[in-house]
Amino acid sequence: MKIGIFRRRPKLQKIWQFFSRLTERFVYGVDVLVETLWRIWTDLLDVLGIDASNLTHYFSPAAVANNPTRVLMLVVAILLAYWFASLLLGFFFYVLHIMFGRFFWLVRVSLFALSCIYILQKYEGEPEHAMIPLCFVVAVYFMTGPVGPYWRRSGNNNNNLEDKIDHLDNQIRLLNIRLTRVIESLDRASEQ
Repeated sequence: MKIGIFRRRPKLQKIWQFFSRLTERFVYGVDVLVETLWRIWTDLLDVLGIDASNLTHYFSPAAVANNPTRVLMLVVAILLAYWFASLLLGFFFYVLHIMFGRFFWLVRVSLFALSCIYILQKYEGEPEHAMIPLCFVVAVYFMTGPVGPYWRRSGNNNNNLEDKIDHLDNQIRLLNIRLTRVIESLDRASEQ
């Protein structure tokens, strides 16, 4: 079906080839980045004395009983990696938000689409292996949404904890006043 359309319309074929080459280059670039980050991660684990080629070995009950400090070091390394990744991700999206302002949502959607394209291109023959990376990308997409720190306005520094507590206290007082009025009106209605 696609071949027949491309035979009749050579412009579509050129556009298809352009996007095909573009996605291949994008996937290659991301592969190089991920491989570099993985090498840095394995070097960090090697410095800590953890064999990065067999990480599941450290979670077996025998390994925990023999050397609990290595398991503790692995957990610390994972937490450190998570903290560093969240810090970099937060900084990256903060810079993007500053650069693009109102159009940050467009950049976010574009990055999400490119990430999905990368994963689907990478696991083209085996879609069951693409589920975990896709779930991770969707989770990052939602974590970087309106609940992220770069969405909050930095000009509202006056709203500190005490102001928020005062606001909640005023809301509770208003609710109490309304509740007493409703109870009084129900008492008057029941007396009549």
